[in-house]
Amino acid sequence: LGGSRGQREEPWAAPGASDAGSRKMASEDITKLAESLAKTKVGGGQLSFKGQSLKLNTAEDAEKVIKQIEEFDGLEALRLEGNTVGVEAAKVIAKALEKKSELKRCHWSDMFTGRLRSEIPPALISLGDALISAGAHLVELDLSDNAFGPDGVRGFEALLKSPACYTLQELKLNNCGMGIGGGKILAAALKECHRKSSAQGKPLALKIFVAGRNRLENDGATALAEAFGIIGTLEEVHMPQNGINHPGITALAQAFAINPLLKVINLNDNTFTEKGAVAMAETLKALRQIEVINFGDCLVRSKGAVAIADAVKEGLHKLKELNLSFCEIKRDAALTVAEAIEDKTELEKLDLNGNCLGEEVCEQLHEILEGFNMASVLGSLSDDEGEEDEEEEEDEEEEEEEEEEQQQLKEREEEQESLTPKKIIDSQASTPVLSPPVDVATFLAFPSPEKLLRLGPKCSVLIAQQTDTSDVEKVVATLLRISSVFKDEAPVKTAVHETTDALMRKAFSSATFNSDAFVTNLLVHMGLLKSEEKIKTVPSLYGILMTLNHMVQQDYFPKSLVPVLSAFVTKPNRALDSCSFARHMLLQTLHQL
Repeated sequence: LGGSRGQREEPWAAPGASDAGSRKMASEDITKLAESLAKTKVGGGQLSFKGQSLKLNTAEDAEKVIKQIEEFDGLEALRLEGNTVGVEAAKVIAKALEKKSELKRCHWSDMFTGRLRSEIPPALISLGDALISAGAHLVELDLSDNAFGPDGVRGFEALLKSPACYTLQELKLNNCGMGIGGGKILAAALKECHRKSSAQGKPLALKIFVAGRNRLENDGATALAEAFGIIGTLEEVHMPQNGINHPGITALAQAFAINPLLKVINLNDNTFTEKGAVAMAETLKALRQIEVINFGDCLVRSKGAVAIADAVKEGLHKLKELNLSFCEIKRDAALTVAEAIEDKTELEKLDLNGNCLGEEVCEQLHEILEGFNMASVLGSLSDDEGEEDEEEEEDEEEEEEEEEEQQQLKEREEEQESLTPKKIIDSQASTPVLSPPVDVATFLAFPSPEKLLRLGPKCSVLIAQQTDTSDVEKVVATLLRISSVFKDEAPVKTAVHETTDALMRKAFSSATFNSDAFVTNLLVHMGLLKSEEKIKTVPSLYGILMTLNHMVQQDYFPKSLVPVLSAFVTKPNRALDSCSFARHMLLQTLHQL
């Protein structure tokens, strides 16, 4: 099912807005922004059906709405949030909009609740075509909180490329489950819009872009970064909780550097690490209008925090808010950040909560800021993790080295794979060089979608055969590695499902396999259940949630585990916040079983 995901959220909801620390600040950011934007609305030209819970399935259902649209002279803003619009109703509403050339703002978030995902693209196409036919010139398009996925982006692709969007200033697509594919389609449409509008002498001048909680990951973010670099007029970018790592962050940083009007950057709850933080710090040095930096929960770590502090110290005189909460920053780096804000007279809030400081450093922070007469700007430090001991620091350094090695290996593999699918002819020997063979051990050591596919049609049998299913730990580890490469693309999705089925059918059919121990172990590794031992949890839950959504529907899956899974996936947990679409899909399936 498409539509809204379980709980109702405001279309501008920040990542995990119910959580403490960085999430609270992100929520405040979005609330303030929404309030300031609301003041710009033209009261006399707005028709609102907001929050009326209308169920518009047929043309007859939509008669009241159509009548009001047709009778509203000078319609400039149409609010349809909090209703549910079907394909037939969308067609007749679209017909009424064909005569509304003055329409500028479409507030169409959360308007497909309970709809099948297949219903949403045709509904959007009808509405988009109507705006094009009307000769409308949109300023704002808000489609947030509509779970339309990658296919849904196709539904408004033509609209984005049309003259109706040459004047677009605000594009809001928060919490839509676009994925990498949707991000790429969106980026291409924005570039095409800019090209066509430039040819008419009035290039697209987008100011506000919102696309939090969309699973864009590195590839989607990189595609959008290319579009941002071409547009060059952005003032606010909100892309929290998208599973973006340092390659995507670096691409965004390079694009931001050529958007000199940027005031707000909200990338909360992505994964910068030092590389991404340093790249973003270099960009910040070139930007003069920055007012809000939200890198909370972005794992910038100490070296990244120092680089950002240097950028703040060198400029950013208009800075109002700096959020580096929950970033694994340690004592010296935190003090460097505090010292960097000495002459930032506009600063209203510094958030360093949830880092690894300890009581003594927290007091030092207060003292430093009191010395600048800025004590009031420091946010709460109530979730401070305390000073790390030497053993934890060594563990972190080892983790960083391991992450770096894996990333370098992955980059080398991707480079190799980009060359080897086609035959490469040696100029002297004329011998074709093909992709190197992959075995199960290689895939499980460094999983990737390409390696899984290159294992061939027997990959599911091979992995099941080589996994000791009497060992719960090994089964969980193998399942997590398989699911980590999950993609919405058909060949990869099929390979993941088939391999999972072979493995888990073998495990659950064994008389000695302990199902309860399996689900407990899995929940611990997912970060949904605490363990007394220090266990490294998976970095993203998207793959395992989507894989579980398939698993629980199979005949081999014990129905006794359904309520256990449901209970833990329902509970509030920061690890689940960035995977709201996958979580929604799994919960929906579990409730139907």
